[in-house]
Formats: sequence, structure tokens, C-alpha cells
Amino acid sequence: MADLPSHEVTVDAQFGNSRFTINRLMGTEDSSRYRFGTPELGAADTWDTNSSSQTNTFGYNTLDAVPQYDHYANTMVKGVNRCHRPSLAQLHTFIYEPDGFQPPKMYDAADDAEGGEAVKEGESADKPQGEPVRFGWVKGVMIRCMLNIWGVILYLRLPWITGQAGIGLTWVIVLLSSSITGITGLSTSAIATNGKVKGGGTYFLISRSLGPELGGSIGLIFAFANAVAVAMHTVGFAETVRDLLREYDSTMVDPTNDIRIIGVITVTILLGISLAGMEWEAKAQVLFFFVIMISFVNYIVGTIIPATPEKQSKGFFSYQAGIFSENFVPDWRGPDGSFFGMFSIFFPSATGILAGANISGDLRDPAVAIPRGTMLAIFWTTISYLVISATIGSCVLRDASGNINDTIEMPPIGCEGLDCSYGWNFTECAKNHNCQHGLLNYYQTMSMVSGFAPLITAGIFGATLSSALACLVSAPKVFQCLCKDNLYPLIGFFGKGYGKNDEPIRGYMLTYVIAVGFILIAELNTIAPIISNFFLCSYALINFSCFHASITNSPGWRPSFKYYSKWASLLGAIISVVIMFLLTWWAALIAIGIVIFLLGYVLYTRPAINWGSSVQASSYNRALSCSVGLNEVDDHIKNYRPQCLVLTGAPGFRPAMVDLVGTFTKNLSLMACGNVIIGPRKQKMPEVSRADRHVKWLNKRKSKSFYTGIVADDLRSGVQILMQASGLGRMKPNVLVMGFKNNWKSDNPSNVENYIGIIHDAFDFNYGICLLRMKEGLDISRTMQAHVNPGFEAGDDSHGNGSVAAYTVNGTLDPEALVAEQQTTTVFQSQQGKKTIDIYWLFDDGGLTLLIPYLLTRKKRWRNCKVRVFVAGQLNRMDEERKAFIALLSKFRLGFNDVQVLPDINQRPQPENVKRFEDLLSPYKLSDDFKDETKINELKKDFPWKISAEEIQKNMPKSLRQVRLNEILLDYSRDAALIVMTMPIGRRSECPSSLYMAWLETLSQNLRPPVMLIRGNQESVLTFYCQ
Repeated sequence: MADLPSHEVTVDAQFGNSRFTINRLMGTEDSSRYRFGTPELGAADTWDTNSSSQTNTFGYNTLDAVPQYDHYANTMVKGVNRCHRPSLAQLHTFIYEPDGFQPPKMYDAADDAEGGEAVKEGESADKPQGEPVRFGWVKGVMIRCMLNIWGVILYLRLPWITGQAGIGLTWVIVLLSSSITGITGLSTSAIATNGKVKGGGTYFLISRSLGPELGGSIGLIFAFANAVAVAMHTVGFAETVRDLLREYDSTMVDPTNDIRIIGVITVTILLGISLAGMEWEAKAQVLFFFVIMISFVNYIVGTIIPATPEKQSKGFFSYQAGIFSENFVPDWRGPDGSFFGMFSIFFPSATGILAGANISGDLRDPAVAIPRGTMLAIFWTTISYLVISATIGSCVLRDASGNINDTIEMPPIGCEGLDCSYGWNFTECAKNHNCQHGLLNYYQTMSMVSGFAPLITAGIFGATLSSALACLVSAPKVFQCLCKDNLYPLIGFFGKGYGKNDEPIRGYMLTYVIAVGFILIAELNTIAPIISNFFLCSYALINFSCFHASITNSPGWRPSFKYYSKWASLLGAIISVVIMFLLTWWAALIAIGIVIFLLGYVLYTRPAINWGSSVQASSYNRALSCSVGLNEVDDHIKNYRPQCLVLTGAPGFRPAMVDLVGTFTKNLSLMACGNVIIGPRKQKMPEVSRADRHVKWLNKRKSKSFYTGIVADDLRSGVQILMQASGLGRMKPNVLVMGFKNNWKSDNPSNVENYIGIIHDAFDFNYGICLLRMKEGLDISRTMQAHVNPGFEAGDDSHGNGSVAAYTVNGTLDPEALVAEQQTTTVFQSQQGKKTIDIYWLFDDGGLTLLIPYLLTRKKRWRNCKVRVFVAGQLNRMDEERKAFIALLSKFRLGFNDVQVLPDINQRPQPENVKRFEDLLSPYKLSDDFKDETKINELKKDFPWKISAEEIQKNMPKSLRQVRLNEILLDYSRDAALIVMTMPIGRRSECPSSLYMAWLETLSQNLRPPVMLIRGNQESVLTFYCQ
């Protein structure tokens, strides 16, 4: 606990001027009185701790806050100040954060407005919006789902499906559909109770579970399917009205155009109800529900009432065992006469289970309402379908003429069929297939059976209109959430909301246009199969979302709804996909193709959003499993990869290093950018905490690299920590990549000693070394007027006159501004053309000097470069040595065939170049007065970079070799794209740091191409064996 000894502690003005109070877990009416971190600025600069609540709870006053809802919520109620949990800095170091405390975002809150809509452009923040309408589980979910399920199919197609498939197979169709929707309902309930659900319905559930890739594609498809469903239910309503008009000979134009006219007028009226607001829409739904329930009672009563002669002529004989047995088996007729033909027509009637979830943003408690309302709606509607199919199949014949004169006297003569036993002869119309009534011929059979036909007509109106209205509301709500996430271009226009319920009026208009387009088809049996595949695709992904979230074992998957099974969800997903192809294989391919196309688009654009999806959890599981699995297998030369720890500092300051190393490690091996921040730990920790900004810079540059920043007292100790601690298991760096220290001659010799010490440390840790030098330098921080790490290139190795003062804070560059700033282009980002990569493989380091250039040539930018390999040799044996090296390289299968032997490598260099080398060493030489070895050793304890005459003499051949090699590089590789050379090694006890630095300077000076000095750890990284 962060204890405060006194009631009021005065805070210095430098820490801020806000009043902080202590808050405890309390009732709603008291919560507004105690706020930690209130945003208003107080007149006095104090920490107000006069809260007896904490004292009563713990016995003493404390800055710590007890757990409460506001600490975890990511929403804000207008006019009410949020209270925040005190930060670790406030508890641990008593530091006030001047920018104000902002809790970390745990999920997306682009449109967060709990209890009110977010402030939009051009609107006043103080404008009162009123309390939004919120629904419970009965009115908001169960009734809405039941109405959407009880659609046009129930009244107009279920009797016909029963006649085609028979009662038995109709029950199979109903139960199969209900099994799919039931499993999907369980999966939906699990996902909906795994955290707070906002608006967006099905799209929100899938996208926040599986991520934006699949969520976005299915959201677009589901919104479109709902828009088409509006047309389907409206056409069903229009068919009923048309049939009523035909009974009274009141046709407007013709049967098809009558459906179109009635449908367009109807959907326009429904649009008006929707635009009036959710409250009016909900009232209309309740009215429709009572009308449907009355129609059901009317139908059941009608089946019990004895049939009149008029009804008998139409095939109704009340409950008869003979009719039940005959109608129990199928009698397929017409082009749709098959099991899956009937299933494709019936299945859309079971797809209304998401009607409640689709308005999740308008529910009072979605986590409770969605599971309870959805599952009860599926149960009761399934019972109703089974009852109606069984009762109507037990009362009505498949074929009837409707002619009151088709009665016969017993015993029947020339009469065939079950109708004969009931005193009617429908044989002629049954054989000619021109009967006007019966289950297979008359869509309005339920009206005929009922006790009072107008009530069934009212039920049809209620079912069709309520379903159409529910879909007309669902489609814009889902589409609005998709638009606000900005996953796809050109649709953001439809995401704007209006009023206290954030109504998507533009989305309503788009849905209206789509619905009118499909209403013009005017054929119910054509529209229904179109949306079946889209709904099945949605259900498959919902079930897979639940399965995937469960199988990843993510700690964040904690649904409060426990009555689901991940294996049942997987089964539901598989069945949904299989049925898609069994229904209409070409439509299934189109639906899946659209999903894949939209998925590919989101994968390509990579939107900057993070919803904590199960895909992320699965990626972590796979990475963890593979990383642990690598430990079970020993390393092998064939699988060697240069895993690079790159000392970039802030990656944006040395982009050339990032680009070059990223080129040969991308999609191949590990790359980690290391940043040693030198200074006091407390002072530099805020800079370490900005690691995510450096990662964003790397991601923006499309560099597949990790970033690690540490605080250390000096550069060398920091790099030692990085080399020992970086990596995980076998995913651990084995090559240290450094920039050349251009300013070593003017820098403090102790820094040079540390720089060379890092090279020795790398060899001690069994690392390979790669040293990169460019003529224009690597560090561009001077160009951006940024603070330079004193251990690297604080001198004159960068040039530029650009001013970025606007992006600096206290004289240093703000890393976030660096991310936003246009990134610097380097030579390694451009095509290298047909230049050469010159490799000077002078010493055998295990093959790393050859492997890295080879990996470069596999990349597109370097593919056309010619690789030349230079080796040392004797003048009288040039041909033999060249052939020997070509044979060796051919065994490595690198494709390097241009081998050149350097016979003059041992010639004495030019005197002026030797003189220049000696001038480099002169500042570090011990004077001639120091000849006693004891004095020299004592002096070198304090000044280890000093060089004695004996050391110069002992290393003279090697020094002259570096001078000569530089002359060769100038002669042979002046125009190369890249020079790669085996780096010389200076023995730690015999080569002072200044001498070693002079070697590296002399070897790579005055060269226009970039130079890479590489030295492996003397272990083989190439092999010509297959095992």
C-alpha cells in the first residue's frame, strides 16, 4: 500500500495542479462524490486524502484504490467524471503525470458511448441527446427472434413442404435446421457472454473473436443476406395480398407485377416505421407477436372443428389416421422435389435466431438477454414447426379439386386414392396434376383449415411484416458497425448515426434499395435459396469462432454461459459448410469465394486494430509450441540461420542497418534491434517504456524484426546483457551486427576501448560479428536534431540540413513523431541492378562470409547482381588455386562461379598509405621514454588503448596487410554494390583497441560502396553433405 501519513499532502507545482481523492467501492448515488484523478483542475495544488472510506476499510488512509467497475470499464457516461486506478508511478514513486492519467485501452472504443452516443463532427458535446431505448431479453431478443423465425415460410410453404417431403422427412428437415441453429445459438451465447457486447450483432461477435479478417468478410455478407431477407419476407406478404385480390377478381396488372407493386409499397412503409426509431419498431413487433399467437390458436381450433363440405372439397377432413399415414412418406414433385430442395427453401425460416443479437447495442444487458432469449426462441419455434407440420399433414390431402360436385356415392367406382374412402373423387385432377387445392397445390392451406381464415391472413401479415421489419433493422445495424471499423474503402459514409440511438439512417436507405431490387424478382422460391448459403456461411463462422476461442485456451476466454461444447460447435461449423454444398454447390462456391476475396483484402491492408481475437491467441500458442519443440532437436549445419542482434539504438536513427539486415533475414531468420539507453535507470525508464513506438516504426517500414531496449550504465555492459538475454530457446541471436564507429579518432579513447571490447565480448559469447560501414555514415539522428547515444557515432558521420524542430521535445526527437514522419529512404531499399557483390573470403571463418551474400542474392532487389569471390593465392599457382576454390564453392551449391585469385596481396603497400596509417596511430603511441616493461604495464592498466613500440613492431605485418587490402579494394571494387570481407581478428592481449580500430579504419576507408566486415565464430555454417 502507498500510505499517506497525513490527511493532506502538498505537492510541488512542477508535479501538476490537479486534485486527487481516494475512492472506494460504493453505491451509485455516492460514487460521484469520490473521484480519483478527476479531470477538473483545482485551485490548490494538493492531494486531497480526506476520505474516511479508506480509513474505515483499512484502518489508515492510503492512496491505493479498492477494486471498482470504473477501473476496468472503457466507456464513459456523459456528464459523469470517470474515476481511475492510480498508476504504478503514483503509488511507487509519488510522481504526478502532467499529461493526465489515461488508463490503457483493453479493447477498441471507437464508438464508445455507454448511455449516449459519441460526439460527432459538427455537433456540440453539450447537446442533450436523451436516454436511449434499451430492451430486455423478452422484448429485445426472444420475441424478436421468434417473429423473425416465424416468417413467410411458416404459413405459405410449410404445408407445401410437408406435402412434398411427408411428415417424417419434414420433421427431419425441421430438426436438422434446429440442430444447426441450436448449436449456433449455443455458440452465440458463449461468445456474447465473454465480455461486454456492443452494437454490430453477428459481425461484432465474429470480428472480436476471430479478428477483422474473417469478421469483416462475414459482416458484409451477413448484412447483405439480411437485406435480401427483407425482400423474401416482403414478397411472401405480397403473395398473400395478391391471392386475396385474385379471390375477389381485383388484379391490378398481372400476378407477377402485382407482387412487385405491393412489395415496393410495403417495404417503403416498413422503412418509415424503422426511421421512426427503435421504440416504434419494438411496439410494432409486439403487436405482430400477439397477432401471430392468435392465428396459431385459430389454426389449432380449425383442425379440431369438423370439416364442412366446402373444406372437404379442398382436401380437409380433420384428423384422419389414413391421411397421416399417406402423408408421412414423401411424394416429390416439380424441379425442387428433393430433400435438399425442400431444405433450402425451409432453412431461411430458421435463420432468425440472430435477430436479437443483431441489435446488441440496443439491449439492456446483452450477456443475459442474448443466451436466454435466443435459446428459448429456438425451442418454441421448433415445437411450433413440428406441431403444425404434423397436424396439417394429418388433416389435409395432397391433391384436391376444390369442386363441391366431386362427391361420390359408396362404394366408389373408377375412383383411386385415399379421397375415395371419404366420399370424394379427385382422381382426374390428381392424374393430370392440375388440382387447385391440397398440400401440394395451394399455398394458403392453413387459412383454409383454420376456424376463421382472416385471422390466418392476419398472422401471415404479422409474420411476414415482422420478419421483414426485423431484417430491415438488423442489416443497417450490422453494416454500421462494419463501416465504423473502416475495414473496407468507400463504405464509411454509411456508418454515420443519428439521434439518441445512433440510428444508421444511411444504412436504412441502402438496405431499402437492395430489398427493392430483389423484390422485383417477385418469386419466393428463387429468393429463399439465395440467402440460405449466406446464412449458413455466417453460422459456420460463428460456430468456428466459438470452437477456435475454446481450443486456444486463452485466459481471456471466460464465457459466463457454460452450456456449450467446443466439439459441438466444430460439428455445427462442418455441417453448415457441407449443407452449403449440398443445397447449391455453385452458390456455396460464390459465397466462399466472396469471403476469401474480402479476407485477402483485409490481410493485404492490415488495418491497425487490435481486438484480442482468438487468432492472436492461436498464433501465440503455435509460436510457443514451436519454440519449445525446437529445444527437442539438436542444431544441424543444414538448418543454420544467421539470427542477428542489430545494435541500431532507436531503429529509426539507423535505417540502413535495419534495411540491410532485414533484407537477408526476412521470412528466414531472427532479427532483433537492440537499443542500449545509457544513463540513470530512474531517469531513462520512460524511454524504455516507449518500445511500442519503435515497434510501430519497424512495422511501418515492413521490417520483420523484434525490438529490445535496456537501460545500462555504459554501452558495453548493456550489449553484454543483450547478447546474454536476447532470444528464446533456440530462437536466439548468433550474429552481432554493429555499425562502424566513424568518430573513433575524436571520441574519448575509453569509448573506443568499450567499442572494441564489445567485439571481444561477442566472440566470448560465441557470436559471429558483422560490421557495417557506409561512406555517408549510418546515424541520421543529427539530421533529425535528436539526442545521440554517446557510445555510437556522436560525431560527424551523418549529414543533413533538414529541420524537424516541430517534432522535438526538450531537444530530443519524440519517437511517436518519428513514426509519423516520412521514413528515410536508404540505398538498400532500391534495386541494385547488375552491379557486383564482391566477397573477399580471405580467411575461413566457417562460411558466414559466404552465406550472408548468398542470402542477399535470393532477394528480388539483389537477384541480378553478379557475385565475385576474391581469394588469396600465389602467383605461380593461380590456376590450381582458382580451380580448387571453384570446386569447393560448387560443393556448397551457392551458385558463385566467378572466382578471382589475388596474387599481389603480399606486396608492400604504397608509402603514402603506410604514412597515413602511421598517422592514425601516432596519438596513441607511448613516448620513447617508456621503455621499461613494468612501467608500460602499469600505464596500460589506466590507459589500455596506448600502443607500445613493441606492439607496433610485433603487429607490423598484419598492419601492412590491412593497408594493402585497402588498395586492392580500391582497385577491384570501386563500383561494387556491396563489399563483403572477412574481418581480421585482433588478439585481446596483444592488440590494443586503438591498433585494432586503426586496422578496421584503414581496411574500409575511402570506399564508395557499403562495406560489411564479417567474421563467423569459426564453426561451420555451410556443408556439402546431405545429412
